Amino acid sequence: MSAAGTPANAQKRRPASLKKRILTALAVVLAVIAIIAGSIAIELRSHVVVWQQASWWPTHILPAGFVTPLHMTEYPLPTAGAGATSIVRGPDGALWFTEPGADKIGRITTSGVVTEFLIPAGSQPGGLAVGADGNLWFTAPPLNLIGRLTPAGAVTEFPLPILDSLPGSIVAGPDGNLWFTEVIRIGRITPSGVISNFPVSAGAGPNGIVVAPDGNLWFTDSDVGRLGYVTPAGAVTEVGDARQFGPGAITVGPDHALWFVDTTHNRIVRMTLRGAITEFGVPSSGSVLTGITAGPDGALWFTELFSNNIGRLTTNGHVTEYPVPTPNSGPAGITVGPDGNLWFTEASGDKIGRIVPGEAAH
Repeated sequence: MSAAGTPANAQKRRPASLKKRILTALAVVLAVIAIIAGSIAIELRSHVVVWQQASWWPTHILPAGFVTPLHMTEYPLPTAGAGATSIVRGPDGALWFTEPGADKIGRITTSGVVTEFLIPAGSQPGGLAVGADGNLWFTAPPLNLIGRLTPAGAVTEFPLPILDSLPGSIVAGPDGNLWFTEVIRIGRITPSGVISNFPVSAGAGPNGIVVAPDGNLWFTDSDVGRLGYVTPAGAVTEVGDARQFGPGAITVGPDHALWFVDTTHNRIVRMTLRGAITEFGVPSSGSVLTGITAGPDGALWFTELFSNNIGRLTTNGHVTEYPVPTPNSGPAGITVGPDGNLWFTEASGDKIGRIVPGEAAH
């Protein structure tokens, strides 16, 4: 018996007992933390927050996966107020883009060297495509014409036979001709400048156009709110219900389906050639989806004009948004360059941006 009246062997056991109580309490705390964390994980359905470059706040929650901050490079344009919009991979290993605010067509090398070419005043070029002849073809809505620009800068104009046609998007067709959208028509122009028109339904407003795997030219109709296609022979078919979408730009995905932006409903839509539809919402509300392209990484990439984001959508539905470094830049057109990177225009920022897709989330 000790002086304090406590058995000696109990004094020897006290440190071990205290240690045990501390470990027990710690285990309880950890268990509570685990339960709380588990509850959060259940609530978020195993989602993780993606943190983006030049931003300290999370811009989107998406299914768990490894995420690397996305690096963007921006190249200023020489002309202020250029309003760069459409962009395509050129025939010369460079990127070409329209500058409707400056009546110019621009060219940028993969190293960032910019050259601008003047086109007729008032052209306000809209759509842009590379023809089978190796030239750049563009639409000029205010002048009601289709223009041709050689890589050396020589311009030829082809007036449209119908007044107020308002030509919009343009694409190289499978028949060696250029096909473009007009008000209630789809147009075709040969490399020599012969123009044909193919009517669509009354009230239609063809917008984007793309060559699909079936060999037809599919177009979006933003006024009626559905899609249609025209064969190389000129037969037009319109599919889907009216007002089903508010479609704009369209592309062919890595899965051979059609993918297009639905600006009205703030979503990306996938449609097979048999008409099966899947819709994918975009996290940022009121984003004004503008451009879309299939990336070299097997995902779809799109621009958000008002939200100032570049979006990435995998074919299984995972969406990530990456803010453009320049505030209010107005990302518009987007395409894949000859270097395997993604290039986009900034309609308000007067810049051309570049993204390395391999740095994005998978």
